[in-house]
Amino acid sequence: MLQLIIEALQFIFPAYCANAIPVVAGGDNPLDLGKKFFDGQPIFGKNKTFRGFFSGLVVGTAVGLAESMIFGYPFLFGFILSLGALLGDLAGAFIKRRLELSPGNMLPIVDQLDFVVGAILFSFFVMTISWELILVVLLITPPIHLLTNFAAYKLGLKSNPW
Repeated sequence: MLQLIIEALQFIFPAYCANAIPVVAGGDNPLDLGKKFFDGQPIFGKNKTFRGFFSGLVVGTAVGLAESMIFGYPFLFGFILSLGALLGDLAGAFIKRRLELSPGNMLPIVDQLDFVVGAILFSFFVMTISWELILVVLLITPPIHLLTNFAAYKLGLKSNPW
C-alpha cells in the first residue's frame, strides 16, 4: 500500500505544483477580464488570473519534465497534468460562482478535488493509469490540500485557511 501511495504522489505532483503556484505568483488581470456570465455573476472571479494560470502551467510543466526524465513518463506528462489541473480548478471556480459563492469561500469536496479530477482526466491523453492509482490520489488529496492551504494561510499567502 505504501508503494501505491508513493506512486500516487509521484504521479500527481505536477498537478499539485500547478495548483499551488498561483497562490504565490498570482495576481494581476483576471482570466475572465471581469466579465459576468448570463446569471450576472463573474465567470471565474478575481482570484483566477492570467499570471497565476500561466505560472502554474510553467512550474507544473517543469516539474513534470523532470519527472519524465527520472521516471520515464511521457514527454508531455507535466504539461498535460498541469493544464488539466488548472482547467479543473477553473471549472470549480465556475461552479462556485454559479452557486453565488464569493472567491475564497469554501465549497467542500469541489475545492479539494476539482484540480485533481481535471489532471486525471487529462492524463488519459498521454498515459494509462490504474483505477487503484486514481482512487489513492482521490483519497490522499483532500487532507494534503487542507494541510497545505492551512500552511499557506499561516504564512500569510492566503486570506483563509482552506
